[in-house]
Amino acid sequence: MPAASASRFARWLACALLALSAALPAAAQTRAPVENVDYVAIDGGTPWQPLDGHVEVVEVFSYGCIHCFHFQPMVDAWLARQPRDVRFSYLPAVFTAGDVFARGFFAAQALGIDRRTHAAVFDAVHKTGRLPRGGVDVDALAAFYAANGAPSQAAFKTAMTSPATEERLNAARAFALRSGLQGTPTLIINGRYRVQARTLEDTLAIADQLIARERVRP
Repeated sequence: MPAASASRFARWLACALLALSAALPAAAQTRAPVENVDYVAIDGGTPWQPLDGHVEVVEVFSYGCIHCFHFQPMVDAWLARQPRDVRFSYLPAVFTAGDVFARGFFAAQALGIDRRTHAAVFDAVHKTGRLPRGGVDVDALAAFYAANGAPSQAAFKTAMTSPATEERLNAARAFALRSGLQGTPTLIINGRYRVQARTLEDTLAIADQLIARERVRP
């Protein structure tokens, strides 16, 4: 075959293969997640807050975690694409009983301001340095939340130290332990699968496939 004809044939073949690839279903182009490589099946795992007809996705995070900070805008974009049957929850990793950031999250949740303060706390830790990454005391964090929608510093401090917050801290710690949490950020699907990916982007791609798996599970 003449060189010019061979070149034209090669270009035609490349275009044909590209068109064929685009026509294939997305599932045929994406490698299926591999157990103990891309995710871990949690023995006897149960959802954090089960809801019939929904697939639960929990992100276990820490405000002091720089990877969680970088993950946050990616999660926001991913959530905008999720259908209504996906129920997403943030859950702070409770590394110690005195974890002030975790207390602050649950207090904000109890007061109904967690959605509008979540990104603000991350920014205060990792952008402005207003809150120390290594931890913060109760009074300083209560003052921060008071400036960001809490009724008052005193009210927020009371919420942080309430029995209800203690109960949530204990429950969060128990969930993380039974899920085999090894670090943050971690996504847990329906309490059954713990995603363990090489990159943050892979974390969301694997989550999509595990969500799809849960939808068809009897």
